[in-house]
Amino acid sequence: MSVILKDLNDYISPSQACIKPVEVKKTSKDNNNVIKLDNSGEYYEVSQEGVETKLEPANISLEDCLACSGCITSAESILITMQSQEELYNVLKSNKQAKIDGKLEKIIVVSIAPQSRVSIATKYGLTPLKAAKRLTHFFKSLGVHYVFDTSFSQDFSLLESAREFVERYRKFNENRETSSFPENVSINNRVKRENTSKDTTQQKSTSSKDVTQQKSTSSKDATQHKSSCDICLPVLASSCPGWICYAEKTHEFILPYISKAKSPQQIMGSIVKDHLASKLGVEPNNIYHVGIMMCYDKKLEASRSDFFNEGCQTRDVDCVLTTGEVVKMFEEQNFNIDESLEVPIDSFVKASQEGQLLRSPGSASGGFLEFILEYSARELFGITGIDVEKEQGVTIKTGRNKDFKEISLEVDGKPLLKFASAYGFRNIQNLVRKIKSGNSPYHYIEVMACPSGCINGGGQLKPSETIPIKDWISKVNNMYLSVDSLSPEKNEAVLNLYSEWLGGKDNPKCKKMLHTQYHAVKAITNPLTVKW
Repeated sequence: MSVILKDLNDYISPSQACIKPVEVKKTSKDNNNVIKLDNSGEYYEVSQEGVETKLEPANISLEDCLACSGCITSAESILITMQSQEELYNVLKSNKQAKIDGKLEKIIVVSIAPQSRVSIATKYGLTPLKAAKRLTHFFKSLGVHYVFDTSFSQDFSLLESAREFVERYRKFNENRETSSFPENVSINNRVKRENTSKDTTQQKSTSSKDVTQQKSTSSKDATQHKSSCDICLPVLASSCPGWICYAEKTHEFILPYISKAKSPQQIMGSIVKDHLASKLGVEPNNIYHVGIMMCYDKKLEASRSDFFNEGCQTRDVDCVLTTGEVVKMFEEQNFNIDESLEVPIDSFVKASQEGQLLRSPGSASGGFLEFILEYSARELFGITGIDVEKEQGVTIKTGRNKDFKEISLEVDGKPLLKFASAYGFRNIQNLVRKIKSGNSPYHYIEVMACPSGCINGGGQLKPSETIPIKDWISKVNNMYLSVDSLSPEKNEAVLNLYSEWLGGKDNPKCKKMLHTQYHAVKAITNPLTVKW
């Protein structure tokens, strides 16, 4: 007998119901009141005297969701009180009143992801440049002061990711050369062998002075080598918050493998709240920064405590709106983008001197795999002329599905670098199993939670019923690729900011502003929510 599962999709549903269904405020330590649930699903607190008090639903913030292991990437289904267009409207309204009262207005900055821009351009039959200019007009007509482009900050993320990979690759190989393990033994298996070897040494130890010293030296070497395993390969991409949330909540062991480079959204947050604030002579909390993103999980990313400035009590990105929410704003504001004026694009937008939009080379998911492979080929092996996008100098193999690819750099049939892209949770789960078992042959893996990558993010616009989803994704992707590309290493504006803003790529401020960290979320088991 065989079992066939139908209607499967790539979404991982919550593993348990929300752990914060109602808010109960205790008034004293001796409160022995009980909670009653009526037929309509309302909760009541019943005192010892029989008095019933209706309880209000819990106000669940995005921080609550990040701290709970009850679900993985279901940001669309949680109760969100911030991170909506209503929040932006409130700030705009407050600014208008402040202007009337002669008080200080908040400076409002909007940063638009290129994936969101081309989704809108495709829907309304515009070029990406026309869409950019009309979006700039729309937001400025509402009272926004600056409209930026995360293609600009993406170049920072690409450069930092590439430098990090080269550094980790070199350290990994230095550690390998000082150990007795063969080249094809994974880090996980090496640690296991070290521990086994260490245990055997301890069992054979005697009371003699020479053996004791030998044991001490062996233990010291093992400890040093074990600490070096923090430099792990493969390096896993870090720009997808859905993937990061999944790793933190379900696979703590995988966290050391993930790149520490911030995503383009959060690097733009650092630029706006640190560099721009300094240029304008204002405190970071006097700037309200909105990201227009392709993904609901970007709301969760902006809410991480790592991106909160304790001193100024402000987030790097205050609010994230999806592409679909922006189109909803068009309707709410009676804005006709087809007949909109076009205004010049602002600074901190990746563009040529002639004002034409530019993108980073590579796929619509950011081009991390492509750029890092080309950069590493040159820095590690002195090989130039590699162009992954044009399939020059590399070998590309597609897996059982189009969302898994292997890209290898080979010389005389010998693989020097082996990269992969894994999109969608089915591929991610297979990838995690390989790494855990020590069977991953890759040096770098571009990981994205959504099938087809960022261009098909959960917050993107959907096609009409007459257009197949695959055709729509292809159309939006082609719109993205229609923009000319420019290598991050040739973006003079970004290179200048490394000196002007960060004090050089080796300055500690560079690490502080462009890198982050990850935290394992321990599982929470609430017996009241277990479904039998």
